[in-house]
Amino acid sequence: MTTDTMIQITLPDGAVREVPRGTSAAEVARQISPRLAKEALVARADGTLVDLSRPLEASARLEILTPKDPDAIQVFRHSAAHLMAAAVLELFPDVKLGVGPPIENGFFYEFLREQPFAPEDLELIEKKMHELAAKDLPNEHKWLPKPEALELYRKWNQSFKCELVEEKATEPMVSFYTTGKFIDFCRGPHIPSTGRIKAFKLTSVSGAYWKGQEGNPQLQRIYAVCFYSQAELDEYMHRLEEAKRRDHRRLGAELDLFSIQDEAGPGLIFWHPKGGLVRKIMEDWLRNELLRRGYNLVYTPHIMRLELWKTSGHANFYRENMFGPIEVEKDDYQLKPMNCPGHILIYKSHLRSYRDLPQRYAELGTVYRYERSGVLHGLLRVRGFTQDDAHIFCMPEQIESEIEACIEFAWATMKVFGFDQYVVELSDWDAAHPESYAGTAEQWQRSTAALETTLTRMNVPYKRMEGEAAFYGPKIDVKLIDAIGRPWQLTTVQFDFNLPGRFGLEYVGEDGNRHQPLMVHRALWGSVERFFGILIEHYAGAFPLWLAPVQVEVLPVSGKFSEYAKSVTEALAAAGIRAHLDDRNEKLQAKIRDAEMQKIPYMTIIGGKEAEAKTVSVRHHGTGDLGPRPLAQFLFDLQAEAAPK
Repeated sequence: MTTDTMIQITLPDGAVREVPRGTSAAEVARQISPRLAKEALVARADGTLVDLSRPLEASARLEILTPKDPDAIQVFRHSAAHLMAAAVLELFPDVKLGVGPPIENGFFYEFLREQPFAPEDLELIEKKMHELAAKDLPNEHKWLPKPEALELYRKWNQSFKCELVEEKATEPMVSFYTTGKFIDFCRGPHIPSTGRIKAFKLTSVSGAYWKGQEGNPQLQRIYAVCFYSQAELDEYMHRLEEAKRRDHRRLGAELDLFSIQDEAGPGLIFWHPKGGLVRKIMEDWLRNELLRRGYNLVYTPHIMRLELWKTSGHANFYRENMFGPIEVEKDDYQLKPMNCPGHILIYKSHLRSYRDLPQRYAELGTVYRYERSGVLHGLLRVRGFTQDDAHIFCMPEQIESEIEACIEFAWATMKVFGFDQYVVELSDWDAAHPESYAGTAEQWQRSTAALETTLTRMNVPYKRMEGEAAFYGPKIDVKLIDAIGRPWQLTTVQFDFNLPGRFGLEYVGEDGNRHQPLMVHRALWGSVERFFGILIEHYAGAFPLWLAPVQVEVLPVSGKFSEYAKSVTEALAAAGIRAHLDDRNEKLQAKIRDAEMQKIPYMTIIGGKEAEAKTVSVRHHGTGDLGPRPLAQFLFDLQAEAAPK
């Protein structure tokens, strides 16, 4: 029972411990077990992260967090950022400090320094960090009156920190943490000391405007990766090297798949013949599947009146991502950033009956969005791209079957293109702030329940993301996992309460009255460009046979066998195989090397024995020689393997 001197601590398993008021979470951990006390990094009291050393002044639900908890690792990385700042200050005492938050897989800290940080500086900083970590310096929490805090930073000539204290410190007392000689304005929490921070690597330096605003001073941001164990760091660094090897921008140039031309402008993709052929194969498969699954293929203009985008709301809510209007005959037109208003106009072209629903419109529609040059990234973030877009207009009683069909379509797509791992997220609204969303609470509850029910019925595990929905409706997101374990946002199935109302969409129901249809946005790949970039990296440029732009390279040993080599190439082409004859006057090993570099799935070696026996000697990319094979048998095997699985 709680008294003036005793409080009750409720543990995650429901057990209750009575401890003296002022007992710290660290002391509770020691009471539970020495092992837990040793592994503990931080605590969570009534849902709030707190230092292990913080005295508990009232009864609370308490969790002791170890490195197994993602929140604890973020606190760990935040403490590592403080350790880096302490090391930088010891080496370069005149730097001015910015901010240093944890980020995915690591942390960064910002510094103002006249000289750029060089690679050798990063090595020195990393070495100093290890030295300070080995001293097991405590991360001590202190409070200072706000005037003293400002005076401290003024004497230290830390103008950015003064600015932060002025803006963010709303209480009379200001929270600080010290790590050795370093003192930082920080709410915390932090791990108890630096001794456990061992597995980190400083990776890069980039420029960053103070507070992210152009016109402010430009600071240097030092990035680092950080894990609790060296094994985790080693595994991550291996994945990082593997990601570099698979970088679609490098492979796109080496394999002659696509380019971005300075003369045309950044973020605009030029598909070269090989890349264009892969795109055609991808799109042919998708269009055939769309027709098979009851979609209607539509095409909408790339440019439409600006008024349309005012009606849809994009001109207000999406303005910063749109290119400027274009004046045509004293009327303003707009490059489309999305396909949905065009599909809505097709739906509205005449009044629909309930018998006409669902209406499923699909379009490989090219859209244009203004992205700042700093965020453009190869095929993955561009200014002009083609969405594999679909919009479904249906009645409420049809919605669950339509969602299920969309999810099944997504599974089929991932399987065909070689992905077998994924995670699913269900994004809902923030019910505490209904003013930020379109639609009523009843609409949100009904639509979210439809998504949940469908996922549950299909036995699809999912993570609920509260407050992550778009303003116009809840959504299901599917993230595929690639060959090296990276998640990629792919399929989206999204409700929309906004556009049907804005455009006055209707259908005549069985009761003879007019009703507003439900509208679902659906994308499988997201965009052709982005998905192609993901495919390049997933396969490291070595596409499966059905997708490879060149499936077989025909390699005559010398010019004497060119005629038979040509006949083999023609036979392959007649069988629907994409074959290329390399009849250059080069040595065979050079031709094989070039075909391997181009990641062509198969090579056929043509020499005297092959010409006489009407066979081919087969070589597979990455595997090597497979031996001689009758040409007819090789053709049969290729056709079977080349069909999309």
